[in-house]
Amino acid sequence: MPKEYRFIGKPTPRKDALDIVTGRARYIDDLVLPRMLHGKVLRSPFPHAKIKMIQTDRAEAMKGIRAVLTHYNVPTWQTGIPRHVKVLDSKVRYVGDAVALVAAETEEIAKEALDLIEVEYEELPAVYDVEEAIRPNAPQLYEEFPGNLLPLDVPTFGPKTLSQVVLGDVEAGFQEADIIEEGVYSYENIPNPLPIEPPGVIAQWDGPKRLTVWSATQSASWHRFIMQSKMGFPDIRAIGTHCGGSFGSKNYAAQPLFYAAALAQVTNRPVKVYYSKEEHFGTFSLRLGSRFRGKVGMKKDGTLTAVSGTWFVDTGAFSDMAQAQVAVGCGEAQLMLRCPNWDLKTKLVCTNRSASGVIRGFGGQELEAALMPVVKKALAKPDIDPVQFIKKNYVKPGDGYFWREGNWWVSEGMDYSKAIEAGAAAFQWKDKWKGWFKPTAINGPKRIGVGVAAHGNADVGEDESEAYVRLNPDATATIHVSVAESGMGQRSSLCKMAAEVLQIPLEQVQITPVDSLVNPFDFGLVGSRGTYAVGSAVIEAAENARQKLFELAAPMLQASPESLDTEDGMVFIKGQTDTGIPWRRIIGIAQTCTGFGRFEPDYSKPNFLILFTEVEVDMETGKIDLLKVVAATDAGQIIDPPSLNGQIYGSLGSAGIDTAIFEESILDKKTGQILNINMMDYKWRTFSELPEFQNVILESGIRTHRYGAVGVGEIATSPGPSAVFMAVSNAIGKTFTDYPLTPDKILAAVGKKHGE
Repeated sequence: MPKEYRFIGKPTPRKDALDIVTGRARYIDDLVLPRMLHGKVLRSPFPHAKIKMIQTDRAEAMKGIRAVLTHYNVPTWQTGIPRHVKVLDSKVRYVGDAVALVAAETEEIAKEALDLIEVEYEELPAVYDVEEAIRPNAPQLYEEFPGNLLPLDVPTFGPKTLSQVVLGDVEAGFQEADIIEEGVYSYENIPNPLPIEPPGVIAQWDGPKRLTVWSATQSASWHRFIMQSKMGFPDIRAIGTHCGGSFGSKNYAAQPLFYAAALAQVTNRPVKVYYSKEEHFGTFSLRLGSRFRGKVGMKKDGTLTAVSGTWFVDTGAFSDMAQAQVAVGCGEAQLMLRCPNWDLKTKLVCTNRSASGVIRGFGGQELEAALMPVVKKALAKPDIDPVQFIKKNYVKPGDGYFWREGNWWVSEGMDYSKAIEAGAAAFQWKDKWKGWFKPTAINGPKRIGVGVAAHGNADVGEDESEAYVRLNPDATATIHVSVAESGMGQRSSLCKMAAEVLQIPLEQVQITPVDSLVNPFDFGLVGSRGTYAVGSAVIEAAENARQKLFELAAPMLQASPESLDTEDGMVFIKGQTDTGIPWRRIIGIAQTCTGFGRFEPDYSKPNFLILFTEVEVDMETGKIDLLKVVAATDAGQIIDPPSLNGQIYGSLGSAGIDTAIFEESILDKKTGQILNINMMDYKWRTFSELPEFQNVILESGIRTHRYGAVGVGEIATSPGPSAVFMAVSNAIGKTFTDYPLTPDKILAAVGKKHGE
């Protein structure tokens, strides 16, 4: 049984709840700085073209226009890995690529000026398929990357950054196998995670090399430590506003930051660049495209003997994080599939579609969605129960794996078998599972099928975090940590951890605004690291402050610091609460009592989540209804029940489960246009279509920090696509090769055409 705490594990109101519901919370579009200008972007109508001529005189002559920038006069900053993506270029590589920038006194004037910029293009052939792009004579996006192949041997996470998985002897593994299954499966429908708020940035120069950036970001520090090197100077102050959702996509936004900073530099005034919803849909970060071409070997009992193949990763026109996503995906595959023999190679390819970026799932979801159908097809031959396969093959304590930075790690995490069993029982798996490619039930033209998949991530302990906790004389505490709020409630959870250490009411713990000038370093809320990595730093800082408080109080109480305790703003000898003295007497007004905490990377404690799905397929219309979802995990210790449950429920959207059914950006390969860049044509689930959804969350404790908790929110989307893929295949007795499983694909699989 989990330990009983005063605050930990209890549902409590979020710190920002009242501000959000009353409208006091300030989002990026609420901010108006003195003398602020509005920036807008002229975008390409072509997927691939050279800019032969660009004429800006008419736009520059407009009243209210303060700057017009093109590739001729824009700063030379570059992003991408390696750096190759310019602020503006003489060549455009996707529909929506930036051509010119305008800053004006109002947003309306800026929009009008865009129409006055004349551009002459030389259209070039475009390529959209990841394997066609690497063929000889394919259109080339960048001269420096022949064959449209981006280099993988870059030190994203250090000199040994993982770019492939090569282990053991693959040929021997296949000789040992009873079953060999191969195929090509694609997860390339470039879904948009659809946070409610579009991206936005305000930039203001405070000197030649001093830049302040306000942004609706999930990880404000990224705008400091990542952009410093790309812009060539050391001083960026990053301030985070309220963020109306991110799902990974707004971890950092190099392009709008570049645009705002460039316009602010030339005008010497603050500039806001705030995307329209159409720009958000069509030109901001989309999920990587993923295709696996390969095979797996397996014994009749479900023991994997070999995994071999090529993972084709489509970045679109560019990506700021693709090599990092490849590294994490290669690591996560090893967590799911305990196999001694691997030869998984990767090709990172540019195509003429919208750019890719950080999306919840970060490489692992993309690889799993394409790789697991091959594995599951192999399981079907000996009719192995997939739940038992997951239970057998997910990494166990003592098992090893290469992680993203290329080092070998041995798991010190949990055996998640109990979570798997608890999820299966809640879903009634044993009753519903009838075997591979067999429906659970047939009701006239409708068939019901079930599927399951699992996922995990060792990035729960990624990178560094620092925190200060300052104790105040009035028995309050202030947490200094550079953690933004993008919807998951992590800032409130950090307050609960500190309140539990200090034993003061939760309302007496505050957390500083997101500002790199006043807060210590934090890598950001990525990879579910908030609970373990950031939480560890905050807990250590609170413990350090508490110890300093005891050292100050010890002479007053004529006791050793080790013999003291504190509760509700009083310090006393343990067991003698009536002899206590208040914090205000100990701290006084002439000093502070501030603790410091730091977390160092630890990739030895991977998390885990298994997802069960039940679907109903209409054999006459091809329509798929998601009936039921059960998610099961072991969080070690729940910090805040509503936040954790909300994170898991969020696996439906945010480019998660529903990318298997209908969430997709539909690319017209004749024009390069995404056809559904609006909230009407982009299909997503409404409240009336929500399935039954049950979370099963165990609390077995894990050796992380004081409270034995591990984050699981980020991985909740990852098993969804392949679980639904499997459920639909079982319902209709047919398999597929790509996502999403739209009605036309269902009807084609069962031998029908539209209208029959």
